[in-house]
Amino acid sequence: MTNRVSWTEPPHELPHYQELLEGTDWASLATPYGTAKSLRAALARLLDPDPAVRAAAAKDAIDEVDHQNTIYEATVPVALYIAAILSHPATEVGDLGHDADVPSRHPTRALLLDWLSATAYDADDERVAMGERHFDEGFLERCPDMRVFRNLRPVIYSGVQPLLNHDNAKVRDAALVAAIPLAEHPTLTKHRAELVEHARRLLATSTNRYHRDRALDALNAWGHDTSDLENGNDIAARELQARMADADYWWANNGTGDCLEDPPF
Repeated sequence: MTNRVSWTEPPHELPHYQELLEGTDWASLATPYGTAKSLRAALARLLDPDPAVRAAAAKDAIDEVDHQNTIYEATVPVALYIAAILSHPATEVGDLGHDADVPSRHPTRALLLDWLSATAYDADDERVAMGERHFDEGFLERCPDMRVFRNLRPVIYSGVQPLLNHDNAKVRDAALVAAIPLAEHPTLTKHRAELVEHARRLLATSTNRYHRDRALDALNAWGHDTSDLENGNDIAARELQARMADADYWWANNGTGDCLEDPPF
């Protein structure tokens, strides 16, 4: 494999992580802070036996490409590499992984899935629609790295999907939240029925506010009635979000600084 910019079309399957690591010209790829020449070493340390080393490596690698919710040139091979190592045994354990009888409290792969999820949402259909409204047309032509990432969603999804049934709830919930925006790709819509069942399971077991919001938003977007899945906290969060949206709309249209009218809250 060569540098991402030389790809003429997305790969049909997820490359081996070592192939990505060694075959990518990291020093030639742009990041928000320069080039990605330090990424190769950081990504390799994600498979270190020491969970502390892995945690530091994850921070180093993610910080290198994580800036202002933007997809950079180096983001694409980083995402592919992370997707390729999700099933590697080294990512199974976290800070309590030394005792085989104690489940990991913070599995490395859950952290990696969280980053993949955030990155996928940064390139989802809603983000593109916002860009199109701002630039009229041709938003993705102005953002070639986002376009490449979006084209690679089926390949990245193939690394996430096996973890949807993981024994660790943190991992499988993180996998679902990552899979939801990836499944916007036209070739992945057939997987939504499977994701609906996983979303229902998450809503029956999880108290994580962010995860619950993402699952509920997905089910509603896909035309499912969620009234029997919401709890009191979900309803309160939805109502608060609606009030905040009303306030933002009011300030955008009436907030002249004179405070002649009270906002709707």
